[in-house]
Amino acid sequence: MQVLIPSALRSYTEHGKVEAGGETLAAVLADLDQRYPGIRFRMLDEQQQIRPHIRFFFAGEQLRDLAQPLHANGELIIVQALSGG
Repeated sequence: MQVLIPSALRSYTEHGKVEAGGETLAAVLADLDQRYPGIRFRMLDEQQQIRPHIRFFFAGEQLRDLAQPLHANGELIIVQALSGG
């Protein structure tokens, strides 16, 4: 499936759109991490929970569960909120 990468994570992928496989959100993130080591930790914390500033969207709906099933011909959009002062 196509995965849209936010600009803050493109230092890992060097592209705004990449391919990844998996039947669940967790599997897709694991595949991304295998292809681009370290990227998963930027999205999930030590307890394997989605970090508060990360949002995942698939088929127009926000995903909140890593066990959420995904179909291969879709597009996963990763959104990262930016903050600063």
